[in-house]
Amino acid sequence: MKSRMHLLLGFCILALPSSVLAEAGWTDYAKIAELVPTSRHYYEVRLAVEKNPSGCRDKSWFYQDYRVKGSDKMFTTLLEGLQSGNRVRLYVTGKCNLDGYSEFSAVGIIP
Repeated sequence: MKSRMHLLLGFCILALPSSVLAEAGWTDYAKIAELVPTSRHYYEVRLAVEKNPSGCRDKSWFYQDYRVKGSDKMFTTLLEGLQSGNRVRLYVTGKCNLDGYSEFSAVGIIP
């Protein structure tokens, strides 16, 4: 029985969320494919990026908590990028949610 518990514990350690292995940094610039305000505590954005340093499972989906200071400004910048067709980049924090989306903390936009 004790060896089964050790085996289960070892499996759980290996199955830790990818946020343990994730890194922070800027994505490359890309056009916004989708911006999704939700009734949950965060909004989501999908970018067709080539580079996402976060290491999260899903490379193209990102999220930001509505309660984070400045999240409204980031949402407005993303909305402007979507409307204008300008490319944006995101600074990912290295944190992943349960869906494998990368959390971001800053938005850059270029024409």
